[in-house]
Formats: sequence, C-alpha cells, structure tokens
Amino acid sequence: MSRDPSNWATKGTDLQVGDIPKGAINLNVQGRSVNSPIQGFGKMWQKTYRVNLGENVDAAEVIKTWKEKFPTFWPKGQNFYGPITGIAPGEVALLNLAMPGGVKLSTGVLVLYADEESFTLMTPQGHMFAGWITFSSYPSSEGVIAQTQVLIRASDPLYEVAFALGGQRKEDRFWDATLKSLAAHFGVADPKVEVTAVCVDKKRQWKRAGNIKQNAAIRSGMYAVGIGRRKAKAAATAAAATSAAASVAEHSE
Repeated sequence: MSRDPSNWATKGTDLQVGDIPKGAINLNVQGRSVNSPIQGFGKMWQKTYRVNLGENVDAAEVIKTWKEKFPTFWPKGQNFYGPITGIAPGEVALLNLAMPGGVKLSTGVLVLYADEESFTLMTPQGHMFAGWITFSSYPSSEGVIAQTQVLIRASDPLYEVAFALGGQRKEDRFWDATLKSLAAHFGVADPKVEVTAVCVDKKRQWKRAGNIKQNAAIRSGMYAVGIGRRKAKAAATAAAATSAAASVAEHSE
C-alpha cells in the first residue's frame, strides 16, 4: 500500500453517510465508529480467497473494473449501495444483507484505502465483523490473480456463536460467489476459488463483549418488527375508516 495520503481515508473514524440511494436502508451507519480487529470480540481470522483470471487480462484493469462495478459482483440479495463517486478513500457505503425470515441486516463500510492496485474496506460498530477487507490483483506465474483477504474478529458474542454455527461457511460462499462472478466478467469459463484460513489469535476478548449493544442484526430485526407493526396499525385504521364510512352511508339512505 502507498504512503500517499490521498490514497487513505482522512475524514476521521465516525461514518458520515452522503446521499442515500433509492431502496437503501440507512440504519446502524451514521455516526458509528469504525472497528479494527483489535476492537472485536471473537477469535481473529485471516482468510484469503483467490481466483486465477488467466494471462489475457491486466491486473490494473481488474482493479479498475472491480471498483467501478463492485456491487454487480455480489451474490443476489446482498446489496452494496456505494456513493456516486464510487470506491474512493473516505467514502461510506451502505450494506443491506439478507437474513433469515426475510429481514435485511443494515450496516455499512468505510473505504479506508484505494489505489490502482488494491482497495480496503473497514467495518463499523455493529457489523458482523470488526476488521479489514482488502481486494487486490497481481500477476503470477500461472496468470493474473484476483484476491480478497479479510482480517477479522466477530464483533460480539452473538456474532461469534453465529460464526461458529455456519456463519464462517456462509462467508466463504459469499466471497466464492463474488470472485467467480468477477472471473466470469473477464471470460473465465470455469473459475476455481482457492481459500486459505489462518486463526491468528484464538483468544476471545471478553472485555469487548459489550459490543453487543451495537449489534446491527438485533437492531435491524427490531426495525423490521417496528415497520410490521406500523403497517398493521395503518391497515387496521384504514379498515376501521372504511367500515365507518360504509356504516354512515347505510344510515343516510
């Protein structure tokens, strides 16, 4: 990574959301601080996902395309709402992620770093993970490689349990699908994603258990329940009004 200050976020650690794209839910993002792996709760993992794009592509072009079309490579139902300016240092993106029961988990990311060779996203308080996600591309003896590397801890005890009960496999499937989509864009017929995982720190940081107060999944669920109740109340009010109007009309005849 370059030491050039222009490649790094310089707006501070509190996230500021700009214009909100149509359809996006802005929840658990505005004013939140970003969290490094040091500030998370669970075991620390470094996971690397790689796909070979072959020899007929330029690594710089891969990064340029990845930044420009970043949301289009995500699996269906997982939404990344980036700013109009695209992937650029200091920008904040909203994430609306599919959860069981049709609930959308609302969170976000900060673009911590971006240049022609790589870019890094950092997660805020309440996100499933505390850490960094770095996207890069580079030539190798076998062809140009596109890579996603995460250094993360589960943010709180609830997320750590979810991570152990299938969340880790879900995360693997997410990045597997993303890299295969990227590879397909560059004409790779049958892309294979290589995954390596290393537990960097097996200790859980119980002093960070209080992070659960910011848990975006819990807050998103409560938000969804609130919307459901408001819709039910509005429907009941509308039905009552319709019934009353019909009754008035009947007595006036």
